[in-house]
Amino acid sequence: MKRAIISMSALALLFAVGCRVPPPAPPPPAIAPAVGTPADKFKEADAWHPSEPSDAIAHGPWWEVFNDAELNALEQQIDISNQNLMAAEARFRGARAAVGYSRASRFPTIWTAPYINSMRRSREAPYATSDPAATGDFVLPFDISYEFDIWGRVRRVVQASREGAQASAADLEYVRLALHAELALNYFYLRAADAQKGLLDQTVESYKKTLELTTNRFDEGAAPKSDVAQARTQLQSATVADSDISVQRSQYEHAIAILVGKPPSEFSVPSAVIEFTPPIIPTGLPSQLLERRPDIASAERRVQQANEGIGLAKIAYYPTLSLSGVGGVEGHSISSWLNAPSRFWAVGPLLTETLFDGGRRRATSAAAVASYDQYVANYRQIVLQSFQEVEDALSVLRILEREAQQQRDAVASAQESLDIATNRYREGASPYLQVLTAQTIALANQRNQIDIERRRMGASVLLVKALGGGWSQSTLPKFSDLR
Repeated sequence: MKRAIISMSALALLFAVGCRVPPPAPPPPAIAPAVGTPADKFKEADAWHPSEPSDAIAHGPWWEVFNDAELNALEQQIDISNQNLMAAEARFRGARAAVGYSRASRFPTIWTAPYINSMRRSREAPYATSDPAATGDFVLPFDISYEFDIWGRVRRVVQASREGAQASAADLEYVRLALHAELALNYFYLRAADAQKGLLDQTVESYKKTLELTTNRFDEGAAPKSDVAQARTQLQSATVADSDISVQRSQYEHAIAILVGKPPSEFSVPSAVIEFTPPIIPTGLPSQLLERRPDIASAERRVQQANEGIGLAKIAYYPTLSLSGVGGVEGHSISSWLNAPSRFWAVGPLLTETLFDGGRRRATSAAAVASYDQYVANYRQIVLQSFQEVEDALSVLRILEREAQQQRDAVASAQESLDIATNRYREGASPYLQVLTAQTIALANQRNQIDIERRRMGASVLLVKALGGGWSQSTLPKFSDLR
């Protein structure tokens, strides 16, 4: 046995000296501008000023920057009850288990298959003796096999599994980030519906007073009946809009229920009117997105996993050296296993090399390179899209901030015009048509103001999501953590 092991070791050394392990493919070049260069900034960030207290969003639950207790309570339920997040977490556990499966190839595989066999040959069998005896066989074998990782095939398989597990971990964090952002969006849309509801409730009450005014003027003979009809129509239209806004609110409430893992019939969010105040969110540098976006981290890990696939395809051209052995005891009964003569063993190296495969390995190598190029392109596209998402959110917030102020001025002007028209109509100095027009304009501007504030809050949420939320690549599990 020692002679066989020595021969096997010498053969392994011969191949290790005579051949060279193929190098890994180079990693994809970064497409983000280098830190400190003039290009390493967001175009839309010039009008923004970083706020030091807001830096906390990079270290904890980012939604707390909105200072809304109801939102905070809802967000905490995502990690507990959301089914999509549970599915992503299960996928990560499966990827982590795959690492342990690959690591097992570094060690020998030992198995046993004991069996008992009893046989009596037929007297009519060919070449049978005149008195064939019955035979029995009691065998307890142990088989061992081990592949020498001369060219790094096992190492690359383990590395690919690790990269896949890290990509799955990043996928989990991206699902978590997307779900939290979706909940925040639905929450602010729901609060905007509450604000619209409150505005329309007030408008209905105001239109009721206007209808009462026109009715009194008609009864006094100071206004035509058409004024009453128009005032009633205006009131009815506002009542319809007031009822219709409840449809939107219920849909947002149902969406939130699903996100927190509850049936819509068992979930409700109390109505409330909040102050829409978008927080100041520090943007950092474009190159930092490569560290803060979980989807970018996942894409980069997929590239490295495909990189290992190229190495595995090249290693297929090299021979495989393995050690196989079998040993155990065999006898005519179980008790005979204790006797020294019942032992048996066999061991020896096995060298396997494919001499001809019709171009199969060449095709596999070409497919591995193509897969690598695909993941590189996907990685670069995700990086570019992340830059676009940040620029879009910054642009929307910058423009909407100016638009919100303009809309507030428009609301004030429309309200002033309505007050003047109403007073003049009450004094009989102007027709009711001016009041009707002023009411329509005022309501439209007030509703648009709420919608702009809703869009500002939504853009703030999307900016946090585009920046990676409270996640960073440092939270990825280390190789030593992947079992």
